[in-house]
Amino acid sequence: MTVARIKRRLGPKSLVMVGLMGCGKSSVGRRLAARLDMPFLDADDEIEKAAQKTIPEIFADHGETSFRDGERRVIRRLLQNGPQVLATGGGAYMNPETRAAIRAAGIAIWLRADLPVLMRRVMKRDNRPLLKVADPEAVMRGLMEARYPIYAEADLVVESRDVPHEVIVDEIVAMLETHPSVVGPEDRGRI
Repeated sequence: MTVARIKRRLGPKSLVMVGLMGCGKSSVGRRLAARLDMPFLDADDEIEKAAQKTIPEIFADHGETSFRDGERRVIRRLLQNGPQVLATGGGAYMNPETRAAIRAAGIAIWLRADLPVLMRRVMKRDNRPLLKVADPEAVMRGLMEARYPIYAEADLVVESRDVPHEVIVDEIVAMLETHPSVVGPEDRGRI
């Protein structure tokens, strides 16, 4: 299936990247958007623009509950602008309203990663408010236990691992070629 056919069948739907911090939602999402010639948006960047603060500042000044409320509103607004590739924050998909909005206006793509991969990636940067604790690995393990069952509701699941991002993009495009939300009526029964 060509990129043009994938885009035509997506119609106004967005491709929404979900998963834990460090799984590659933004870096893979940017490359997927380029491959499909679609706009790319990062929900965290859009939240910072709307708040005129960084995410760590929002957490420090207003707390996680306030941040999650703003995140929900921003993602709902962004989903109205599809088709696009949208990277979400790690906790966004945990909100039932956000999951429903993504289900209605997009295809959720979970970039699943194992703990060692995530820890190698997240410890390279010091901008993760949830990991500013004595034992960030224990926090990440807890997040995996709580979030992985919810992330599993995503339409597509791709293993994020230490390979070039283009390999992951190739896998996503291959999945989109046969995903029921993308396959048109003329192809049903042929794949």
